[in-house]
Amino acid sequence: MLPVNPPARLLMGPGPIDADPRVLRALSTPLVGQYDPWMTSTMNDTQTLYRQVFGTANVATALVDGTSRAGIEAVLVSLLAPGDRVLVPVFGRFGHLLAEIAGRAGAEVHTIETAWGQVFPTSAIEDAILATRPKVLAVVQGDTSTTMNQPLDELGAICERHGVLLYTDATASIGGNPLEVDAWGIDAVSVGLQKCLGGPSGSAPVTLSPRATAVLDGRRSVEAGIREPGDEVLDEPIRSNYLDLAMILDYWGPRRLNHHTEAASMLYAAHECARILLEEGRDAVVARHELAGRAMLTGVQELGLQVFGDVAHKMHNVVAVRIPDVVDGDAVRGAMLADHGIEIGTSFGPLRGRVWRIGTMGYNARKDAVVTTLSALEQVLRRGGFPVPQGGGVDAALDAYAAAAAAAPASSAVVA
Repeated sequence: MLPVNPPARLLMGPGPIDADPRVLRALSTPLVGQYDPWMTSTMNDTQTLYRQVFGTANVATALVDGTSRAGIEAVLVSLLAPGDRVLVPVFGRFGHLLAEIAGRAGAEVHTIETAWGQVFPTSAIEDAILATRPKVLAVVQGDTSTTMNQPLDELGAICERHGVLLYTDATASIGGNPLEVDAWGIDAVSVGLQKCLGGPSGSAPVTLSPRATAVLDGRRSVEAGIREPGDEVLDEPIRSNYLDLAMILDYWGPRRLNHHTEAASMLYAAHECARILLEEGRDAVVARHELAGRAMLTGVQELGLQVFGDVAHKMHNVVAVRIPDVVDGDAVRGAMLADHGIEIGTSFGPLRGRVWRIGTMGYNARKDAVVTTLSALEQVLRRGGFPVPQGGGVDAALDAYAAAAAAAPASSAVVA
């Protein structure tokens, strides 16, 4: 058997992306026992870092060991008891996912839908809350299937006014787009590392407000074998053991009540993702993603390609490009990978084969990655029979970076 030796790739799809080399170095560091004082101190440090990443003072901030979907399921199965009502606004594939997970948890699921490529006006969501009276509003912030970014800044106040908990999956958006958990009144958030945070898939940071934590407190049931006198035991506990956030938070909290063996290497990666982001600065990281996304957007437009969806509500970190009728979309993606080592994505459901999704996120939200991708796309399109202006996409991207540099204050620098 040969050792694992992946090919060189530039991952410019909707995620995962190339992990920051500093994160890869963190992954390779030695393992330490889960109750070693250094390990528990590092867990505490990681919680502190993610409170800053999320923009929250929530004590209940921790990692779920698993991909971003594990974080989604942990939040929903822990907040929703069988029969509880949940409202899910669906504007892409991942809204459907929230609805399915909530349904599997036994919740009474209500959905509203809008066309893919659009987002919901806040008033439409409030009207649906009034009509359904849910316990939880579960909404995706950035849905990579459509590249749309649902505004959340007014939803927290609406939910509080109507006695509803607000949960968002911000896996695709955090780091590349503004997210202010406390300022926006969001009760629960789950994310992953593999997009704008610049890490690998496999760890799901979560944070829960005191209101959400109170729900967990009412559903806590400590498993046999680790119970102590006075521990809660319920006839109807949270329906997942591994994804039981009440027990996970007891593991991350002062009791260190054993739940599972912490995935140490992924903890190191998550810690480094947050440290790197905060070292650069939250606002600076969002600005870097906005600039890279704008450069890619203008670049593909200058190549004569049309962009899918409501651009005014597009995420900074990914653009959906309509596939021209005269080219084979899968053949273009295949040539990008085979000839240039660059991965771009297609989409799902009604957009399968209709769009390419090109990401500029995390470690790849930088000028050379944008320019390299546009140059390769131009060459592949030309060979595929689509007329493109020579150098048009690259020139447009470089102009966007030059304009940003010219507009930047003398004391600051545009991150390439």
